[in-house]
Amino acid sequence: MILPISGQSRHQNGKRLRLPDNISLLPLPPYSPELNPMENIWDYLRGNRLSATVWDSYEAILAACKDAWNFLISDFDCDRIDSIARRNWACVNLY
Repeated sequence: MILPISGQSRHQNGKRLRLPDNISLLPLPPYSPELNPMENIWDYLRGNRLSATVWDSYEAILAACKDAWNFLISDFDCDRIDSIARRNWACVNLY
């Protein structure tokens, strides 16, 4: 399994991280949101659950984000989440 890691300074660079033999870390370019699976999830939520809305308060924004996240995980359809997060052109296959 290959896990992408960000090269940002606020992230641990892996020197102290002990990995199993079947996992490799693949450094990402400095600015590459299209390669970060979580960015794709947030883009999906913004487009499907959080778009064209004005909230009255910060608490309302937090509640809307929580509801959107709960909507995403309530279905528990791993294929849907995988299809949102994965970019076939960005996959690395070492085998």
